[in-house]
Amino acid sequence: MSDVERGPERIRNIALAGQAGVGKTRLAEALLEAAGESETSQLRKGTPLGDSQAQEAMLEHSITATPMGLTWGEAHINLIDTPGYADFQGMALSILPAVETVAVVIDAERGIDVSARRMMQWLAERGLCRLIVINRIDTAPERLPALLESLRDQFGPECLPLNLPAQGASRVVDCFFAPDGESDFGSVADVHEMLVDQVVELDEELMALYLEQGEALEPAQLHDPFEAALRQGHLVPICFVSATSGAGVVELLNVFERMMPNPLEGNPPPFLRAEVQKETGLKEEAELKQETEIKQETEFLAQPDPEAHVLAHVVRIEHDPYLGKVALFRVHQGTVTRDTRLFAGDARKPFRVGTLLRFQGRRPQEVERCGPGELCALTKVEEATLDSVLHDSHDEDHIRLRPVALPAPVFGLAIQTTRHGDEQRLSEALAKLVEEDPGLEVARDGVTQETVLRGLGELHLNTALERLGQRFRIEVTTSIPSIAYRETIAAPAEGHCRHKKQTGGAGQFGEVFLKVEPLSRGAGFEFSDTIRGGAIPSSLLPAVEKGVRQAMSSGALAGYPLQDVRVTVLDGKTHPVDSKEIAFVIAGRKAFLDAVGKASPLVLEPLAELAVDAPGGAMGDLTADLTTSRGRILDTRSLGDQVSFQALVPLAEVLDYPSRLNAMTGGAGTYSLRFSHYEPVPESVQRRLIKAYRSPDDEQDH
Repeated sequence: MSDVERGPERIRNIALAGQAGVGKTRLAEALLEAAGESETSQLRKGTPLGDSQAQEAMLEHSITATPMGLTWGEAHINLIDTPGYADFQGMALSILPAVETVAVVIDAERGIDVSARRMMQWLAERGLCRLIVINRIDTAPERLPALLESLRDQFGPECLPLNLPAQGASRVVDCFFAPDGESDFGSVADVHEMLVDQVVELDEELMALYLEQGEALEPAQLHDPFEAALRQGHLVPICFVSATSGAGVVELLNVFERMMPNPLEGNPPPFLRAEVQKETGLKEEAELKQETEIKQETEFLAQPDPEAHVLAHVVRIEHDPYLGKVALFRVHQGTVTRDTRLFAGDARKPFRVGTLLRFQGRRPQEVERCGPGELCALTKVEEATLDSVLHDSHDEDHIRLRPVALPAPVFGLAIQTTRHGDEQRLSEALAKLVEEDPGLEVARDGVTQETVLRGLGELHLNTALERLGQRFRIEVTTSIPSIAYRETIAAPAEGHCRHKKQTGGAGQFGEVFLKVEPLSRGAGFEFSDTIRGGAIPSSLLPAVEKGVRQAMSSGALAGYPLQDVRVTVLDGKTHPVDSKEIAFVIAGRKAFLDAVGKASPLVLEPLAELAVDAPGGAMGDLTADLTTSRGRILDTRSLGDQVSFQALVPLAEVLDYPSRLNAMTGGAGTYSLRFSHYEPVPESVQRRLIKAYRSPDDEQDH
């Protein structure tokens, strides 16, 4: 299919999502094979976005989101195989703004799992079209009717099959275009009628024609209301397939081509345009600089017009040893061609598009242009970052896509190099890993001086460490880091500091009165003043704020950063000669610490939402384990001989949960963990943390 033929109406962008082990990658290979795309199992060296294949083969599961392309009928299908383990959820979710449809794959034998439930809810919230694919139907054909009912019970009556298994799940029969026939579930006509009823509910004219006149409707008449039903979540189609036997594979490709939305029919992700105002702020070194403060953002939708200004969104970054920094992006508006000059985000200097790639099978092919709806890649593009918007005009400098809510990295490892002198190389390698994987985070602990790599789980961190060794040849040692505790206050209070220092020449003088107040959890930090009469000149207030922020970063109670605090400067005094910025930095910091000490300070700990699927016989051990871990169960469900529950548990208590779960369930349990919120620690824990900490101010100032 040529570039001219490949308009947005002929493109289908579809992601395969679901729990690890449900057969997504094998299904993707079966789809490629059915479409005549060969060499599906191997990637050559230098293939962009395929660098992790060796690791995936060793681990026997996907760890990155892999793009591929195929042509079927009149459509070009961009297919994205996403990782299924909860540890790699950041990679899976961050790429979904590139597609209109997500096919949630469920294993016929294992049934509905935690990952499928969470993904279905997340997709509904984001407004993406959903398709359920039941894979491996030949392994448990007797369970399929009950599974279909469970899907409708859990996700709603809008879940209806587009095809059904037949002849003992050795093939599937269509229920939409060919209503006459028999399936393993009985008459196809009954399901066809349910589908038509569901679709025509959104079109009054068709409804009248269908009900009052009793006329049968042609599939062509149902296309537009079918797409509307997908967009509104009024219909969630279900397809049956076996990637190993091939049953339903061709039929699934037909569904992709004929029934899934193209970029003109799906729900486009909203962009946000910021109105900005330039303001002068204070640098760390107490020098003045220009900063940009965002005042408000308005939402708008890109127009899939090939002649409009370019708006494209970067959904994946990979650092390739042969091709440099590779950016996978989705074009939402305009056309990107070779030699196009693009800006990345609010960068002032453009970069020139060099090599432009598009995927056919798993193989990248160089192309001259990439239009609306296309998924393409750029090589050697240092300016682009994950989630950045590529555009060709400064009018789009302050535009971003509405951000995707990603799970917070809550598991951490303190790392250091085994060889002296590798510290800079380690810093650069970690920066590349974090840029590639939105589920990773690197921080330098100001208290312990540890470099901490945080991720979404033990497997996630181990995979990142393997990449450090294999790709960057850096050997590191690891240890369990301190938990990311935080501090806050529970009551309002006032503080004061008069800083006066005479050194023989010009001295230092600054006096600050301020008030602290608690904010709601997660609100962050607010700073304001009610100064009257110039008691503290406006030029010195940034110095007070800097001092407050210094104290917040180092903690006031047990050495952990403070959060959820409002600070209001009430009054102060200056000296005509000795009042310098450094004096008000110190006065602001000490006044803040004085106020916090009177404001019922608390230590907060991170709580994680734990979701577990396990054999029902292990429930007793699982609940007892949670009780001793200070956890509390929120919800429990029984699914046959399986049990599923959700719980809140302190992160400090589940650092070794994978091994504990394996021991309690004989390796048959699965779990996912994601950050929930912060809560005050028990008094006994707070006393222990305070005892273990000696405040720098205790040593330096008292």
